[in-house]
Amino acid sequence: MNDIPFLTPLNPEQQAGLPKIWPLAMADRVRFNEIDMLGHVNNAAYLTWFEKLRTIYVQECGLTTYDQKNDPRIVIRSGEIHWKKEMRRNEAYIVTARATAYRTTSFTIASEIWAGDLRATFSCVCVTLEPDGSARRPLAQTFIDHIRTIDGALPASSF
Repeated sequence: MNDIPFLTPLNPEQQAGLPKIWPLAMADRVRFNEIDMLGHVNNAAYLTWFEKLRTIYVQECGLTTYDQKNDPRIVIRSGEIHWKKEMRRNEAYIVTARATAYRTTSFTIASEIWAGDLRATFSCVCVTLEPDGSARRPLAQTFIDHIRTIDGALPASSF
């Protein structure tokens, strides 16, 4: 993983060590401030890594430019994380993201963290609201087309 660029979306060739190619994957390294008293990565750091990639993901998919006047407000309704194996300081890792399902105003994102092997998974349901948060906003058809074509996301019967 030494030849993979950090903090840059990885192309399919750079994802060669993963079991499958993801629509968005980004590499980084565990930093000292992400370590807890037990000497491994603090649980909150994983959520920060997932959230950082989620915000890049929705922007790259065209759902938002983070222009608060016109773009939808995107909030996480629910999420579930599974820690598989601990991580330690200076370990290089890849975090991944893709949409797996969608409804009229919401979609599910699946993410994983890999450092040679699977370290953690995260799945969350995101809801789109009007910019002022007053009501739900339907997903843009261009976003739905993108996640169906690129990610293989399917309509969800219920969340």
